Amino acid sequence: MALGCLQRLQVWLFKALVGLLFAVFRLLSPSSGVSGRKLPPITDPLLALSATQLAKKIRRREVSGKYTEVTVEDALLMTETHRTEFSAALQEAAQVDKLIEEETGGEEVLEDRLPLLGVPLSVKESFSLQGMPNATGLISRRGFVSTVDAPPVALLKRAGAIPLGVTNTSELCMWCESNNHLHGITRNPYDLDRIPGGSSGGEGSILGGAGAVIGIGADIGGSIRMPCFFCGVFGHKTTPGIVSNENQYPPYSGRQEEYVSTGPMCRYAEDLLPMLKIMAGPKVNMLSLNTKVDLKKLRFFTIPHDGGSMMTYPVNKDLMQIQKQVVQRLEADLGVKVQEVHFPELKYGFQIWTTYMGLPDDKGKPPQPFAELMGEPGRPVWPLWELLKRFLGKSEHTAAAIGLGLLEMSPLSKPSASVIQLKEKLQKEMEELLGTDGVLLYPSHPRVAPKHHHPLFRPFDFAYTGVINILGLPVTQCPLGLNDEGLPLGVQVVAGKLQDHLTLAMALYLEKTFGGWRDPGAN
Repeated sequence: MALGCLQRLQVWLFKALVGLLFAVFRLLSPSSGVSGRKLPPITDPLLALSATQLAKKIRRREVSGKYTEVTVEDALLMTETHRTEFSAALQEAAQVDKLIEEETGGEEVLEDRLPLLGVPLSVKESFSLQGMPNATGLISRRGFVSTVDAPPVALLKRAGAIPLGVTNTSELCMWCESNNHLHGITRNPYDLDRIPGGSSGGEGSILGGAGAVIGIGADIGGSIRMPCFFCGVFGHKTTPGIVSNENQYPPYSGRQEEYVSTGPMCRYAEDLLPMLKIMAGPKVNMLSLNTKVDLKKLRFFTIPHDGGSMMTYPVNKDLMQIQKQVVQRLEADLGVKVQEVHFPELKYGFQIWTTYMGLPDDKGKPPQPFAELMGEPGRPVWPLWELLKRFLGKSEHTAAAIGLGLLEMSPLSKPSASVIQLKEKLQKEMEELLGTDGVLLYPSHPRVAPKHHHPLFRPFDFAYTGVINILGLPVTQCPLGLNDEGLPLGVQVVAGKLQDHLTLAMALYLEKTFGGWRDPGAN
């Protein structure tokens, strides 16, 4: 499928207008006063432990409730954890020490029953966490408090994890910058003038800054992977349908449940597998998570870019180069051949994502309009009216949310039969390529973490992550060190459906090879 002349003209005019607005924005924007600033170096070694290491030390009584106290202080210092239950967390930490003293079965019994005993956990605010807000940045939902735990949150708590509180999101979780008019803006620990991503940006920020040990996110267009990429941590978008998506806000409608995935976020690759085993609950046996992976027996592929989409910007040279280095190391270390492949359909990643997000469910019911969600619990908003109010400084909604409401009114959001055919062709080709033993490298984003508000002028770059959601494939986002500006680099590692264990094994290899997470404050 090629864009028609009229569509190409529309895209060109849109980019020209956005370019002009971006130039005006940069000219008129006042300095944030935090450009180049980052978090101070970590001074307490306890903050640099993985969940696996920490839980072991707690079981062995080498670490007590002091750890949670240190984590609380760090979280208060660096992140927009807009509502916390730190006092409750400290009480739970004290109970952990008492539980260990009373356990007569020894360390192995505790490890089997409570594998995350005492490990501090942060939770994306879109998930229900009992007693915590569940507004997802919407002013009209201020005061909404969860009365239950979302299933994966409950499972992590049952495994011994201690929730610190909920973290910030973009308004209604549908933008790549975690900023809203209810809780404010969340910053990147590597450069406070840059975004941490979205919509799980609060999670990316608090994990990247060592304010929590593990976290939980949901991903329908890159909402786990972009924050993990921008903040230099690991995240896994599971095969859809494995981890429960219940008790999240906003709710999913139409066919969106087919594309959203809940998954783990953490600083260390070794924590991904145990977290996923817990979060998958009764469906854990659908994945081969206990299967030992021999990387030398896998087939490897790399796609360096989307083929030149008119909707996205070219991939940054640093990201192209680091992906080449991954290919070179794989071939040198494992003796494998990494094949470079190209799929022309990837050029239409944005069109594929927006088409499928708008499809009706099996009963013919379309997704709930975004303008309705913006007005919850009252009447739907009128995006054009909100845009006018925004210019006057009177709107309760962010520019990104208003823009999405306007996009729903445009022809770009209408389902297209030709785009559906493109997706089906891409799905078939991708599944045939990957099979049950294939692994694919694909850029996480066209550039490293942008400065605050800049994504408004490059709104479609998320297509690099969004198209993978529509294909329903598992992906692990892996950090690959820092660029010359001290900003995280990374790559998406993709496998066939239900082959999550392959990408998790690759995460361990890439961490060992490229160093994994780096302390944002270190020189």
